[in-house]
Amino acid sequence: MKYIVLISFSLIWGKSLLSQRTFTAESFFSIVIKNHPLAKRANLRPRFGDFTLLKARGGFDPKLSNEIDQKYYNSSQYYSYLNAGLKVPTWFGVELKTGLEMNDGVYLSQEHNTPQNGLVYAGLSMNLGQGLFIDQRRAELFKAKIYQNSSLCEQRLQLNELVYEAGYAYWNWTLAYFSKEIMKESYLLASDRFEGVKQLAVLGDRPPIDSVEAKIQVQNRETLLRNYETDYYSTSFNLATYLWAENQIPLELDSLTSPLELSTIDQEKALLLSDYQIDTLVQNHPYLQLNDFKIKSLAIDNRLKKEQLKPTLNINYNLLNEPINSNPYNGLSINNYKWGLTFEMPLLLRKERGDLGLAQLKLQDEQLNYSSNKAYLTFKIKKAVNDYSNSINQLEIITRTLNDSKLLLEAEKQLFVSGESSLFLINARELAYIQARLKFIECIVKVQQSKLAYTFAIAGFY
Repeated sequence: MKYIVLISFSLIWGKSLLSQRTFTAESFFSIVIKNHPLAKRANLRPRFGDFTLLKARGGFDPKLSNEIDQKYYNSSQYYSYLNAGLKVPTWFGVELKTGLEMNDGVYLSQEHNTPQNGLVYAGLSMNLGQGLFIDQRRAELFKAKIYQNSSLCEQRLQLNELVYEAGYAYWNWTLAYFSKEIMKESYLLASDRFEGVKQLAVLGDRPPIDSVEAKIQVQNRETLLRNYETDYYSTSFNLATYLWAENQIPLELDSLTSPLELSTIDQEKALLLSDYQIDTLVQNHPYLQLNDFKIKSLAIDNRLKKEQLKPTLNINYNLLNEPINSNPYNGLSINNYKWGLTFEMPLLLRKERGDLGLAQLKLQDEQLNYSSNKAYLTFKIKKAVNDYSNSINQLEIITRTLNDSKLLLEAEKQLFVSGESSLFLINARELAYIQARLKFIECIVKVQQSKLAYTFAIAGFY
């Protein structure tokens, strides 16, 4: 009858799970990146940058205009003003313009008189003081180009964070699943052993107290099994929050779905990174690049505020000519022109100096933030590398412990068959082996999660 206990032990621990459907990490991540709402939101970030740049470029769009103003009273045309033109802003702050002015009327002011065919003008408007080197329009375009690049970094950060959180959920689910399966197997083993011991006690081959010992083991393992089942259901619900269909319908995890067997996961190798490699990873990190883009944007604001300390000095020049036979170049003379000059400057410049001071403080604050973030990212990457390497070392140790625990259990089983051992020792060896298996699974998952943390630290998913 002793063999009944040992045979049931072998059958249960050799149970195969291959009939269940396997859900690999690669398949899970593929679904998350393709269908999760946060992934779709992240993919919108570059479009924000593109349309922001398009909007800023609109500040340099040519503009057609046509102004008509007429007055009629007592069957008389008092005046009629017509001014149609085209303005073309340029990158250098010069605005080119051309147009046709045609005015008529009984009570038309003398300065508005034009020839019968109208008056064609072509000229330019230019800022010689404030706005010569940079103005609001050019500043917005500079910043829009920076934002277009930063939106790609934002997309990358959001996708990396999503994959990191989803990955942790997957491996927690994997740990809970296999822990539950181990406890389920151990519970079934204890139940079968209890039945075998009861039969042995009835036949008089074992003392009745052994059945009490076996029954206590069943109860203890059933309690543990219920706890692991609770963890499994909790992690399953959490994992399901990352599963979505293409049409934004949330999915549920099938009860028959299981993770990949941990024994098939590739053996990981410890990371050895030099300070130069870590510094390169930090410099290329999108989080730090966002800081750099913000510094560049604030530097543009600072430059614009400095420009506003200058006086406003605008000059306008238009070459005039009467079109003859619809040709605006007939009779063209450089002596026919119209020009003007505008000058303006605040005496105390308090607003301008205040704006400049605030812009400089914001720039200094972001530069200090850049240095702080650089140090933090360096520490974060070094810690992730160290945790990853330590988890691999722990896995190697627990693997040896697992093999040794299995050898001790097999040896104790042989002693039990020969009558030199007891059920208590068998249970003790078996519990040690169960704990080693649970620890082994935990270490494998820890390696995978440490790998996730390292990849997230360097923003290496995308």
